[in-house]
Amino acid sequence: MTPNSSIATARIFSPLRIALAAFALTGALTTEAGAVSLTVKLACANDYYAYCSQHSPGSPGVRQCMRAHGSQLSQRCVSALISAGEVSKTEVERRKAVASARRSKTASAD
Repeated sequence: MTPNSSIATARIFSPLRIALAAFALTGALTTEAGAVSLTVKLACANDYYAYCSQHSPGSPGVRQCMRAHGSQLSQRCVSALISAGEVSKTEVERRKAVASARRSKTASAD
């Protein structure tokens, strides 16, 4: 395979990979009332694979894992979760403040 064909292949498979990730995530993030919106699934697909893919899609462990990694989630995912009502903006700000305070305390201890 030539370098140019590798680049072309990567360009073709990148959207396919995103689509497959969204499909796989379809059951991964659910609420007690029903499934999370496709917008959230697409926005959080990379976060799911980075932090929580060890949990089966649709399992209770996925939601718990995503909450545990809340401070590491992408801004895109967090914004989608806020818009969907999955988490409040107040809760996100509270968690950021706690994380910031921890970092400051650790830095001052050094």
